[in-house]
Amino acid sequence: MTKYFLGIDIGSTTLKAVLIDQDFNIHNTLYERTKPVKGKPVSCSGRCGTCGSCNMGAVKNTIDDFLWHKNLAQNQIACTVVTGSQIVEETQNFISFNFKVSEVSAHVEGANRFYSQCRAILDVGGQDSKAMIYNEEMQMWTSKMSGICAAGTGAFLDSVATKLGVPVEEMEKLADYSSELEFSSVCAVLSATSINKYKNRYPLGLIIGGACKAQARTIMSGVGDLFFNYKGDIVFQGGVAANGAVKHYLEEITGNKIIVPKYHNVMGALGAACIGRKFIDIKPKLVNSKDIFSDVPLKSISLRIKSTRREFLGSRKEKPVWRNLFFPVEILNAMDANIITLETYAALFARNRKKVKQAFDVASYKGFSGAETCSFLRTLEGIELPEPLFGVSTSQPCLQGERIFRDLVRDYGKEDSFFSLHTPVKFDENAVEHMACDLEKAVSLLEKALGRKLDPNKLREACEFSNQAREVSNKCNYLRTNSPPLIRGSTAIYFAAMFSQLWGKKELVEIQQQFYEDLLQRRNELEGKISIEDTHRILWLHLPPFYDSKLLDYIEITCNAPIVFEEVNFCGWDVLDVNDPYRALARKLLTVGFLDPHLRVSKIAEYVPTGKINGCIIYNHMFGRCSMSDASLIKHLRQELSKKLVPLLVLDGDCMDPSVDPCSTYTKINAYIEALNAKKYGNMFGPFEQK
Repeated sequence: MTKYFLGIDIGSTTLKAVLIDQDFNIHNTLYERTKPVKGKPVSCSGRCGTCGSCNMGAVKNTIDDFLWHKNLAQNQIACTVVTGSQIVEETQNFISFNFKVSEVSAHVEGANRFYSQCRAILDVGGQDSKAMIYNEEMQMWTSKMSGICAAGTGAFLDSVATKLGVPVEEMEKLADYSSELEFSSVCAVLSATSINKYKNRYPLGLIIGGACKAQARTIMSGVGDLFFNYKGDIVFQGGVAANGAVKHYLEEITGNKIIVPKYHNVMGALGAACIGRKFIDIKPKLVNSKDIFSDVPLKSISLRIKSTRREFLGSRKEKPVWRNLFFPVEILNAMDANIITLETYAALFARNRKKVKQAFDVASYKGFSGAETCSFLRTLEGIELPEPLFGVSTSQPCLQGERIFRDLVRDYGKEDSFFSLHTPVKFDENAVEHMACDLEKAVSLLEKALGRKLDPNKLREACEFSNQAREVSNKCNYLRTNSPPLIRGSTAIYFAAMFSQLWGKKELVEIQQQFYEDLLQRRNELEGKISIEDTHRILWLHLPPFYDSKLLDYIEITCNAPIVFEEVNFCGWDVLDVNDPYRALARKLLTVGFLDPHLRVSKIAEYVPTGKINGCIIYNHMFGRCSMSDASLIKHLRQELSKKLVPLLVLDGDCMDPSVDPCSTYTKINAYIEALNAKKYGNMFGPFEQK
């Protein structure tokens, strides 16, 4: 008896479906544009499985009709797999499917169905673009997706076609390849708007040719770096692949042969159906994932919470010293200063979304836009800060932060009570000497502002406490490095030991010691139950979104890929020389990892084999405009991790402003973990049962 497998791809503009049998033969395909049912809601309550009067119901009716032509119903399909950006929780009420896969994995599977030697794929849909390439050294597929701009997607051509009054399907036939007209490749809105200044001055063919060239250029600027130096064929899929003019310009830009498959517009649905066919064979062998983490809260967490409340919500009457994350806090603690670390102060506001939005509004009114200014800094510009006694900052790694701090002290009338430590971006002994001298200058100014001298013995004591805290912290890190996942990364990342303002205090030693005891207890609980090799081991780089743990929980719990260590908890600097504190603190600051990008990448690459890491994720704060996660750092990091055969996943977003998060984030995660599964377990679903 013939078994049928259904793949459904619901994207932003189109609905695709493919029906295959157990021998992977294609029996039917569907490709149609989706549009709201006039006067109907997106979904409705009641008999969701049978009603069909809302938009989701219309999709159900379309699928039912699609199957009816083969005398089939949804419950007669052996396995239905869905993919696409418009698959939501409510979809299950209308379409009976077995599971969802990422569009990336679906498109790879679809391409491989017809081109078994395929090594590079470009998919351009209505909402995003995706580049996929097989890394021979890593023996796995890697991918890159476009961000929040629609410039390199089908939405751009739709917009151009609307403005020109021509069907988008006819643009290829009308395009004049001799066109020299240039359209913006930065923004879909700007590109489409620029059509207006041309449409009454140039022939239609020249305008369409220029638009198609801009489309190809923008696609490659968004995801094309994944194909850089690749010399083979690229399989071009998605709705935009129907446009031969875009194909022509892609070949012109890349120098590669661009192949458009027969079923290019339904390759995601085809791949989903093929995945469903393969799943049936391996399903009995798969192991159900289990949550290995304890629900018992860590004692060290309560200690940290109490400390944070005391540090930032205490009732000290002395005006605070403003500090950025990197100015050596041991000096300020030795002087018993009332410290406010401004970035941390801003981050605390992220617990209240309403207050954060109000702060953004005020900052915007003052001229600090989200396109240019970090959300931490916008928060500081938009709230009332405690009036400072003095302010200290560093020029690196965040030059914008240093300038905003200068602006803030000017607003508070404290221009003469501010010191910026010039921090070179490269670590060497000359830099150490320069910074040691600057630290002494800072102390001299602080002494005048605070009205008291720095006791050298207090500074030596602070350095000794830092050494003790560093030693215990490294014991914690060693334990996590050489054990199965002991705690969730979504918990550990907010410890952010590197950025604590408790360095130089005994309190941090005690907190870290309690953390070590918590970890030991967790390891004892896991003894004999799980090994290091049993799970993925993810290294998280840079910061997380504050304080939304859904993203990290999705990675660790839903995708079963534990985050075993976080860059912000790294404490790999040398022991401080308590008898030469200024040079010691200068050396610590320069080697902490964030100031010297080359040193930072080197330390990450060194840790990967030590921690048995098989995947790295960097949260790309401000979409690469942050100096600690910019394009040059990511390029260098990707190159070095590739040498270690570890793929890098870049998640674009904003640590404090969820309104600018791209909708592709979870697709990127799914595709990444599916690829890691395929490499580690031999299939995209997870481990097999051991016999």
